[in-house]
Amino acid sequence: MCLNRFYLFAFTCLFTVSTAICAQSSTNKDKSSKTTKSTTATTKTTSTTTKTNSKSVAKAPKKAKTVRVTVTRPAAPAVEARPSFATALGLRGQNDELSLKSSVAMVVNQDTKEVYFEKNPSVSLPIASITKLMTAMVVLDSKLPLDETIVINEDDAHIYRHSRLASGTALTREEALHLALMSSENRAAYTLGRNYPGGIPAFVDAMNRKAKELNMDHSHFADPTGLLSENVASAEDLTRMLNAAYQYKTIREFSTWPDMTMVIAKRPQKFLNTNRLVRSGDMNIGLQKTGFINAAGRCLVMQARVNNTPLLLVFLDSVGTQSRFADAVRVRDWYERMPAGEPHPIRRLM
Repeated sequence: MCLNRFYLFAFTCLFTVSTAICAQSSTNKDKSSKTTKSTTATTKTTSTTTKTNSKSVAKAPKKAKTVRVTVTRPAAPAVEARPSFATALGLRGQNDELSLKSSVAMVVNQDTKEVYFEKNPSVSLPIASITKLMTAMVVLDSKLPLDETIVINEDDAHIYRHSRLASGTALTREEALHLALMSSENRAAYTLGRNYPGGIPAFVDAMNRKAKELNMDHSHFADPTGLLSENVASAEDLTRMLNAAYQYKTIREFSTWPDMTMVIAKRPQKFLNTNRLVRSGDMNIGLQKTGFINAAGRCLVMQARVNNTPLLLVFLDSVGTQSRFADAVRVRDWYERMPAGEPHPIRRLM
């Protein structure tokens, strides 16, 4: 009995030891397998990296791209401004003894009304902002108070897009007149007409009545600014208007003022005279007005004293922004070189 128990105990111990040894062997095999797999994976990774590096080294470098700095587009057709009326009539480019660039010109002695030079003097053409001389005379003839405040409204702002006189700007009638004559402010000129008794229609009627009084038989006015091409006159008529406007001290002063600063919308704004001859002081100018719209070309009228002689000068449809002023200087130089007793008058204005 005791022997049997001994055999049972020995068998149990032997079985336990055998089981432990098998478990340990299995664990070692698993570790070995994992190590082998890890080594294989590392070998594959190393192989892949080697292949990648091999490809990277073997691949030829890319050529640097050239950046295009110019863009070629189909040329858009040039948009040409409509030709002036004088061009359409074949007046532009005509030669004359003074080689003027203006299609129409006239030089008249203000005192004697003798004509010293003329070029297409009887043709009625658009006169652009020269119209504002008539606007000024009608305003001053009305005896409306110059210190009365008038306000730029939406209608005034709509008449011309480019202006520092925004809708709501308040200024006196005198200030509006000053800006209209000196810097050719279209909104200022329009509001002067709108604030006339009866408004714009009555104002335009008064302009045309004034033209008849001055024997401007080849003239017509359609608005106070000159932006409409229906504002037309001949050079002869413009010398009559110039002479009449010269009788108004206010027009003489305001049209020859070099510049002016006004406070608009709480900010100081500087306005310049549109005539560079006034700003530079190159000539003794008593009155002047410039003008430009496509239909009229570049225009200029002046009263200037040359060799102590008051001359009325008219230049219409001049080519280029500065040529009208150059024409005025050319006439001055021509007249200054004249011997005593010349030039001989061509005729006398009636």
